[in-house]
Amino acid sequence: MKNILVSQPNPVSLEKSPFCELIEKYKVKIDFTPFIKVEAISAKEFRTQRVDILAHTAVIFTSRGNIDNFFKICEENRTVITDDMKYFCTTEAIALYLQKHIVYRKRKVFFGKGRFSDLMDIIVKHKEEKYLLAMSEPHNPEMRISLDKAKIKYSKIILSHTVSRDIKDSVDISKYDIVVFYSAPEINSLVANFPDIKEKDIVIATFGTATASTAVKLGIKVSILASTKTFPSMITALADYIQKVAKSQPIDTSYIKEAIDAEKALKDLLLSKIKGAKKKKPTARAVAAAAAKKSVAKQKAL
Repeated sequence: MKNILVSQPNPVSLEKSPFCELIEKYKVKIDFTPFIKVEAISAKEFRTQRVDILAHTAVIFTSRGNIDNFFKICEENRTVITDDMKYFCTTEAIALYLQKHIVYRKRKVFFGKGRFSDLMDIIVKHKEEKYLLAMSEPHNPEMRISLDKAKIKYSKIILSHTVSRDIKDSVDISKYDIVVFYSAPEINSLVANFPDIKEKDIVIATFGTATASTAVKLGIKVSILASTKTFPSMITALADYIQKVAKSQPIDTSYIKEAIDAEKALKDLLLSKIKGAKKKKPTARAVAAAAAKKSVAKQKAL
């Protein structure tokens, strides 16, 4: 396990990158090549969504790219964001990026620890807000499921589209022992660029069960998964795999299927609860009929 490809842009400083630890400790060579690119929507496309930005009191961001896209759209549409707008971000790094566009104030900027579930713990403490969920297409349905379950008032806005990059001529995929992916669109790009990937003896590492699930659905074996309780980061997951291969130790990948199955079961449960809640909500006709019945009962009593 000497050559690793990471589907991310080159870090600004490799020395400060967490991957530097792997390079120094295990003497591996790591290359960085993004498999996808994000294209911002046009002002015309934004208008077709019929979203009134100023009707909201808070915005949820999960990427720095969509922060730029959001303020670009506001500028193009001459929408002036008020100073009392609040911002909820999945990580501190994304939150700090807001300084490029706003005066950063702690009282109006909130952030989680990386997972959307962490951010939800903060969002539910501010239920009075009317949220605008900034999204890319395609996106992980977990966000909307979580917001619906918590009965948060929100609207969604698509600010960008994630598309595959054509890298089949610039990347020799066969020379890598491990390829690391962080999102489902990256897996789709892998298959689009290298249709015979399933026939190659390459270890696939994925971050997040949604990424792993997409790979499995496309017939690609996943051998490394982060983040889990055992491997909270991609670095710890890769380090464990490299060590075991070096020592010829058995590698147990059963935890990957268990994680995918658990995530699917949770999503199915949340969806069933949401659908059940919607079914139980009485219609206007049912409410009117009940009121009429109650009125008749009162008149008979008199």
